[in-house]
Amino acid sequence: MKIDGVTYEIDWAEFTIGSSFFVPCVGVTAGKQLIERKMKRLGFAVIVKIVIEDDIKGLRVWRKKK
Repeated sequence: MKIDGVTYEIDWAEFTIGSSFFVPCVGVTAGKQLIERKMKRLGFAVIVKIVIEDDIKGLRVWRKKK
């Protein structure tokens, strides 16, 4: 998955219900849309929030039950 010109390798088998990951990015609106489209293709129900973690702006993605 490529966001803000950076390629992220996510182990989708490890992205289980209740887990989350953080993606640092500046273009959070475009990044959020890209992640939501990717999750829809994979059939994952997720919550995507714009957050600041350790003074770094980005997106936190949680996998939830459908």
